Amino acid sequence: MNPVAKLLIIGGIVMIVAGVLWAVGGKFLNLGRLPGDIAVEKGNFKVYFPIVTCIIISVVLSLIMYIIRWFTK
Repeated sequence: MNPVAKLLIIGGIVMIVAGVLWAVGGKFLNLGRLPGDIAVEKGNFKVYFPIVTCIIISVVLSLIMYIIRWFTK
């Protein structure tokens, strides 16, 4: 199979899984409002910095990519 086609198929599957997890997981996981995320509200001004959420997502995605690379060797 062509490597580009394989990459597109894998990318599509990953996007479908991410979409399902986003839709279902949003009800059960409190991502975006974790302790350590910074929220500033003053009057009509709101700023939100999801620092801890970004770190957790980065670690999870790094582990997934590591596992995928490990299985494709």
